Amino acid sequence: MNILITGATGLIGSELYKHLLNHHSVTVLTRTPARAYLKLGHRIEAVRSLDKVNFNDTDVVINLAGEPIVNKRWSPEQKQRVYDSRITLTEEIAERINHAEKKPKTLISGSAIGYYGRQGDQVIGEDYEHCYDEFSHQLCKDWEQAAQKAQTRVCLLRTGIVLSARGGALTKMLPAFRFGMGGPLGDGRQYMSWIHLDDMVQVIMYLIKYDHISGPINATAPHPVSNEEFSKTLAQVLRRPAFMRMPKAVLRLLMGEMADLMLYGQNVQPKRMLKEGFRFRHPDLKPALSQILSRY
Repeated sequence: MNILITGATGLIGSELYKHLLNHHSVTVLTRTPARAYLKLGHRIEAVRSLDKVNFNDTDVVINLAGEPIVNKRWSPEQKQRVYDSRITLTEEIAERINHAEKKPKTLISGSAIGYYGRQGDQVIGEDYEHCYDEFSHQLCKDWEQAAQKAQTRVCLLRTGIVLSARGGALTKMLPAFRFGMGGPLGDGRQYMSWIHLDDMVQVIMYLIKYDHISGPINATAPHPVSNEEFSKTLAQVLRRPAFMRMPKAVLRLLMGEMADLMLYGQNVQPKRMLKEGFRFRHPDLKPALSQILSRY
């Protein structure tokens, strides 16, 4: 198959493309082709614009691009950049698909469990409707609606916290925990719905292979944990203490509104993937963290 990926140099995309190259032709949309070739190698084709993509000859589009949501404090301008980087590109992709004479069979488009907003300990499946209306929900809602404009099969990846030692949330936590200065955030009761990078990639590969699945898919491990349990488990794996609790007020002072992503969470279950019989390689947190940290 011919596959187009946006966001291929990000955490998920830079692992996913390796699996795709074994059987498929891969085109990468990137602002800097030279950097993409340097990071991903020359077996891909890197293009700067969708104008360079023949959608009549594209079988699957995997849309993972977007400004990192937690890299900068949420000023009004930064929130707009985060929003535009997802919705504008996704709308353009949907439009290109719709104008193709031979449409791609599948659009797999990014979203996040932030779609549900803060939820306490309520167990959440893909059909949950009582979302908390805040920035993360509105962002993901509009992102998904943009993807659903495509007149083809659309899969919406509501992704949890992707765990890897190569980037993402875990690498931001590791320095403090390695120095024995890690610990829970706020009261630590907020849920963290996580997924190992290997499983994240395999979920996408599964969706490419089995074309009867569409709509929202929770891309999370089946056993989410509280922030306190996550902190204790990470400290155990690193053989370090974890008593440096970060007060809510301090986190808000440092991060502003963005702190809500860390102080509130969702107890998300991958109900659709489990119903499909998908087997998670890393369903439990401690073995997952042990495997990640021993590998790197």
